[in-house]
Amino acid sequence: MHRLPAVAGRFYPAQPAELRRELEGYLPNQPKQAAIGCVVPHAGIMYSGHVAGAVYARLQPFPSYIILCPNHSGYGQPLAILSEGEWETPLGDVPIDAALARALKRSCRLLEEDEAAHRFEHSLEVQLPFLQLLQSELRFVPIAVGVGRYEPLEELGRAVAQVVKESKETLLIVASSDLNHYEPDAINRVKDHKAIERILALDPRGLYDTVRREDISMCGFGPTVAMLTAARLLGATRGELVRYANSGDITGDRSAVVGYAGILIS
Repeated sequence: MHRLPAVAGRFYPAQPAELRRELEGYLPNQPKQAAIGCVVPHAGIMYSGHVAGAVYARLQPFPSYIILCPNHSGYGQPLAILSEGEWETPLGDVPIDAALARALKRSCRLLEEDEAAHRFEHSLEVQLPFLQLLQSELRFVPIAVGVGRYEPLEELGRAVAQVVKESKETLLIVASSDLNHYEPDAINRVKDHKAIERILALDPRGLYDTVRREDISMCGFGPTVAMLTAARLLGATRGELVRYANSGDITGDRSAVVGYAGILIS
């Protein structure tokens, strides 16, 4: 599959030179560090690019990435993977890591090959230009998560951990997620930090239960639960909140905001 950009010109600039300039402003020069996973937002980069960039600027380059994203459209299979082809962005094509994708499908029988879930999904696409700007070569595996029950998310996380352990390369697990949506700033911040607290505690079950109990509209809680499950099995001991913000910081409208967190797991 050669996937064309779905949101270039809307979520980020479609012209390569303009996109590079904008991304460079969100990628401060920082000492690089190892990590097992991360949480990054996926709104239009004018809103959340400074949060995602703060995370990516801290990361050492990885040859390959497992990128878990929510399924906003509802199209396709509940756990949808693509194992062949490349994704096009204004900065060029990014190849899918076919060998890694095949290993993930063997490890997790719930994963199904499916183009529909990925065709219009923005939450993974917006991560690729950041990675392209930081390194000349990379591969990735796209997984769209459309299930809401805990058990399949845990199974996916365990499978990811198994594949990462068996890989000869060092991999990064990326969970793409915004936090609570469209409530007043004061309410949003309280809900956001309840979710952030569980992520920093490396507590996938606690995050799942908190999101459900507190009615937190965190669109990527599924990818984050799976990433945390894998990270713990891979020996993660620390979560770090790199940056927190919400849309009101950009627009000035605090009446109905969306929260963004950039978190490193190591």
